[in-house]
Amino acid sequence: MTRTHPRPLIAIPARFAATTSALRYAAEVNARALVEAVWRAGGEPVSIHPADPAGADVAERLARFDGVLLPGGGDLAPHRYGATDAHDSVYDVDDLQDVFDLEVARRTLDSGLPLLAICRGLQVVNVALGGSLEQDMGGADREHRHIVHPVAIRRGTLLEQATGAEKTDASCYHHQRVDRVGAGLKPTARAADGTVEGLELPGHAAWFTAVQWHPEDTADQDRAQHGLFDALVQAARNTRSVGRCPAAR
Repeated sequence: MTRTHPRPLIAIPARFAATTSALRYAAEVNARALVEAVWRAGGEPVSIHPADPAGADVAERLARFDGVLLPGGGDLAPHRYGATDAHDSVYDVDDLQDVFDLEVARRTLDSGLPLLAICRGLQVVNVALGGSLEQDMGGADREHRHIVHPVAIRRGTLLEQATGAEKTDASCYHHQRVDRVGAGLKPTARAADGTVEGLELPGHAAWFTAVQWHPEDTADQDRAQHGLFDALVQAARNTRSVGRCPAAR
């Protein structure tokens, strides 16, 4: 019998949910479409519990994994990026989720693990590296909720390599966007209105790309969108084969 190589383990921080139809109490969840996209790409998606980093070292928890996916979710608390007031539209803020996600972003980038960041995940990475967010894009006529729109991708980026495209139709659900870009990050994609839709760290040792849209929404039908998950899992597989030495700040 031929033995197959084990699937690379992809850590996905869970999201807190007040209720779910199948459970009686509050839950920790990840979007099924997201998990299935990682599985189709050949990875083993593993939800990880958002615990206080003060009581559970995040770098040690991530050391067993081959890659990380920072998913979408609610808004970051505005004080995380220096704002003194919160816009009325800011929603689903959770301090523990913020602290955990920011630490996951920092430790993953330090460790040399491959990282794909999606929607809130992109915003988390931007804030973790000293960037800021526009708290609200200006209401229903300007926000990117429940829309699919074209996004232009910069040539020569990891994003272009993963999607195989210089333009793609992006499924978006966000009312916030990048304001000040974090240290070392460079935009890799933009919408027609100028919104930053992708970020990367040129010269970073490990594979990393971030998108403001939700590629999992259409990944089962769109090869360009699925390419992001394929690229993450392939990078994780390569990382597993060569080994790595997690760094610590």
